[in-house]
Amino acid sequence: MVNAPRQLSLNAFIYPSGHHEAAWRHPDSRPDRIYDVTYYQEIGRTAEAAKLDAVFFADGPALRTDVRHNAAPGLEPITLLTAIASATTHLGLIATASTTYYEPYNLARLFSSLDHISGGRAGWNIVTTGTDVAAANFGLERHPDHRERYARAREFVDAVVALWDSWEDDAIVLDRAAGIYADADKIHPIDFVGEYLRVRGPFNSARTPQGRPVLVQAGASNEGRAFAGRYAEAIFTAHQRLSDAQAFYADIKAKAAEYGRDAEAVRILPGISPFIADTESAARRLEREFNELTVPEYGLRQLESITGTSLRGYALDEVVPVEVFAGAGDVTDNARSRLQVVAGIVERERPTLRGLLHRLAGARGHRVIAGTPEQIADTIEEWFTHGAADGFNVMPPWYPGGLEVFTSTVVPILRERGLFRTEYSGTTLRDHFGLARPASRFAPEPASVG
Repeated sequence: MVNAPRQLSLNAFIYPSGHHEAAWRHPDSRPDRIYDVTYYQEIGRTAEAAKLDAVFFADGPALRTDVRHNAAPGLEPITLLTAIASATTHLGLIATASTTYYEPYNLARLFSSLDHISGGRAGWNIVTTGTDVAAANFGLERHPDHRERYARAREFVDAVVALWDSWEDDAIVLDRAAGIYADADKIHPIDFVGEYLRVRGPFNSARTPQGRPVLVQAGASNEGRAFAGRYAEAIFTAHQRLSDAQAFYADIKAKAAEYGRDAEAVRILPGISPFIADTESAARRLEREFNELTVPEYGLRQLESITGTSLRGYALDEVVPVEVFAGAGDVTDNARSRLQVVAGIVERERPTLRGLLHRLAGARGHRVIAGTPEQIADTIEEWFTHGAADGFNVMPPWYPGGLEVFTSTVVPILRERGLFRTEYSGTTLRDHFGLARPASRFAPEPASVG
């Protein structure tokens, strides 16, 4: 039997007005609709019409956006994805939720419900929350440190997965004549006891259509990579250069193999934010048009939140000294992993402060590219075929038009090249990502033959 050719995964990363920080000021964006559920349902239908794998929402339990200068995303993503589920039939639905500021049982219920309601399209983007402003919103005196957050996250995921598995697939009997709805012997307490968490179980809901929602992760620190190798089925990441993406790709695949997992079943999806026009010069003019709408004060605050480094002592048209980021070093935590991306830009490009703010305005350290549809497709193909990506998180500079341009111009080229599907081959997010449905850990071992 001949193996099917490898296919790209493409997600639409939804950020209400768009991924460029000045998108809300552009006349083609719709900041007036960011609390309108029909706006997101329309975006979902656009993504599904193009046969994209999923839509993805980032989230955090604190107001981090400078709302004086930018539109703040405010809708809770799991609730919102449930509304998008009602307007679509195949599109995957991935939401961010924090292992630091949830408890395993209630988070397991939220994603289980989304998976049931959508017919098996849910994915959980696992984060530990990197910002210390969240702690006060939960009555805590401090935000847990990096090591503690990941230690709790490992316990958290183990407990959630055990809850999702606690009903065997055939636990529901539905024997009306005998009066038996479920076989209680196939519903198991999990009796999870860790350093940070204790969860008895069993879960109060049957196994979902996917067995369990897809586990997604985005941490790029050393600890985050180890976590991804152990748990993640899809990984979101940020890289500027092909060589950096290739190194990350190889590292994550190797870590997955170290944990006894099939490295080919781990999807690595860098972010890409494309400005698209009929000519490269027109695409670059479009990018400049957005950059000219930026507010330097907002960009400086974003830079500080990304890197932990202030550049307020420098003039906007002064070249950023390389020494400012000399301490980027090896990746040791989430903040520093993104700091390395910024440090690399400064070292290679020697931008002015204004130029650096414009470079980061497009997608907060993810790769921004301006070009024709063919040039965008060339970049996607190069990374896909040269061991840097299994697909991409597409981050349109503005919504809704940026996604519409990508799906109507770039996606057809990828199809012509045999890199992307023409139709969905299944109905679940696992189907789209090419992932097997996992067996419950409580399922009996299959009988040996012989």
